[in-house]
Amino acid sequence: METKKPKNILVTGGGGFLGKAIIVQLKEKGHTITSFSRNHYPALADLGVEQISGDITDAEAVKRAAVGRDVVFHTAARAGVWGPDAEYYATNVTGTQNVIAACKTGHVPTLIHTSSPSVIFDGGDMEGVDESFPYPKRYHAPYPETKAAAERLVMAATDEKLATILLRPHLIWGPEDPHLAPRLLKRAKSLKRVGSGANRVDTTYIDNAARAHVLAMEALDRNPVLSGRVYFISDDDPIELWTMIDRILAAGGKPPVTGRVSPKVAYFLGVVLEWVFGTLHISKEPKMTRFLAGELATSHWFDITAAKRDLGYSAAISIDEGMKRLADWLTKTEMASVDAMSISNKNDNGRQKGE
Repeated sequence: METKKPKNILVTGGGGFLGKAIIVQLKEKGHTITSFSRNHYPALADLGVEQISGDITDAEAVKRAAVGRDVVFHTAARAGVWGPDAEYYATNVTGTQNVIAACKTGHVPTLIHTSSPSVIFDGGDMEGVDESFPYPKRYHAPYPETKAAAERLVMAATDEKLATILLRPHLIWGPEDPHLAPRLLKRAKSLKRVGSGANRVDTTYIDNAARAHVLAMEALDRNPVLSGRVYFISDDDPIELWTMIDRILAAGGKPPVTGRVSPKVAYFLGVVLEWVFGTLHISKEPKMTRFLAGELATSHWFDITAAKRDLGYSAAISIDEGMKRLADWLTKTEMASVDAMSISNKNDNGRQKGE
């Protein structure tokens, strides 16, 4: 059953990978959408989406953007495995505080918050765990630590005036992905398997992740008792991590990963590189970190029974279908890049002849 009355919705981070996908699906259902992002995005303008430019760390800007909304989807976040702790805290913690405050003062009744399964990652295997799995005692990276803090803030803010649902989609991928696929393809020649390669993980195709968010909003309309709950989201098809990586590489025309290192070596390398990069204040991301070593060597897949039961969620797009779509997009992107380069070269040659 779908939401009957169109809603006035704000999406933070609407210009991002997940934010845009959510907007597309909300638009298809007839809702009025406004995006709050740092930049202006032509793709959103083409969709007829109102855009408000602002920083999620600016409390007043967030408050102004939230006024009069029926729902806020909070997807804006500082992601990645490397960077100053202060930047992660400002965006993921202070930013979430600002969104909550804006919902409270602006009388927004519903908040759908995007979190991450990494908030419970303790460095070991997580196989079929559900939402009862506890937070770890310590973290090896600022991203999961600050996202966990954000989760706590949202849960604490949930009350009779603000209904919330928190979603934890795992390893979002697909066409237009600016993170996972480009990073893998860029590092294709230097990649090495960490461990045996048999560790299985959950992934989430972008359309499935967006659909889960829309379903969460609709589920809250039907059943307010769900407010304050957390849900894992995935393609519901755990796959060996390195098989998934090889398939993404193949979609981009790259060969599979053949080299291998042990988890202990990868972790030690992460320790050393973090120390070197931290000591020398190098902003570039190290090729390995402690958190990344753990993620690459362990299994992490989740029981999504609760999302199926409460939200009516299922993975509408399979990994196989998603890979076809990713390969098509990468091919088109590569062709567009080649065409642009050809045009640029022609223009340069023309200018040189005329000089």
